[in-house]
Amino acid sequence: MAEAVVAGATDDAIEGVEVRVQQAFDTTVDDVRACNALVLGTPENFGYMSGALKDFFERVYYPLLDETPGLPYALFVKASTDGDGAVRSVERIVAGLRWKLVVPPVVVVGDLGAADLERCQELGATVAAGLEAGMF
Repeated sequence: MAEAVVAGATDDAIEGVEVRVQQAFDTTVDDVRACNALVLGTPENFGYMSGALKDFFERVYYPLLDETPGLPYALFVKASTDGDGAVRSVERIVAGLRWKLVVPPVVVVGDLGAADLERCQELGATVAAGLEAGMF
């Protein structure tokens, strides 16, 4: 799913947008400060976001609380049940950060298919094109 998001965000038709891919455990406060938008991805674990994404939020939340309001973000979730818990858990945290959802979350339940990867690619392309156009 992440590869499809990156493929969409790095489409040749989009110019002037630098895409950086990082694992949640490796992402720092300064990395987020350097971003004009974020695309977050997580598996659904026990009806919640991954521990890695939770760790990321725990490390960046208070340092960025007053620094990044309005930061555009998008989310994709690979779910085994319905994905609602993972989406809600991320939404609660980003609501406190006051980040702005710019594309509805892509949630894939069960086996990953070609149509799901296409939706992920569209998510990445939409975020990048929105940045290119100055929409967010």
